[in-house]
Amino acid sequence: MNQTGTGTAQIVQTYYDILTGGIAAYDPARLRALLATDLVFEGPIAGHVVGAERFSKGVSGFIETMRSLNMVHQLYAGDTAATLYDAEMPGGTVRFAEFFHVEDGKIQTLRLLYDATEYRARGGR
Repeated sequence: MNQTGTGTAQIVQTYYDILTGGIAAYDPARLRALLATDLVFEGPIAGHVVGAERFSKGVSGFIETMRSLNMVHQLYAGDTAATLYDAEMPGGTVRFAEFFHVEDGKIQTLRLLYDATEYRARGGR
């Protein structure tokens, strides 16, 4: 069963609520509740990763380093979403784009695009 655009939007918004809550409030179990067990993630540093557990461990480093997140644009179409945002890192701002596929109330795939060299230069890990 596919999610409606509203269901997808709610799931993605909860994902960003977790990212922006700060490391002290980070609850990996809350994040994993949004993710399919066999989540497929692709990103410039991590590469191709399968599994919600591995992904949620990697997210904590981003949350710990990021100072703020400014959403530039969000687009929802049925069970897919695309976001564009700026993350303020210790050394400056880095722009990110994320593409989601949501099914059965869980994020099934997540593709993250950004300049990894710029991210590391600005304090990302």
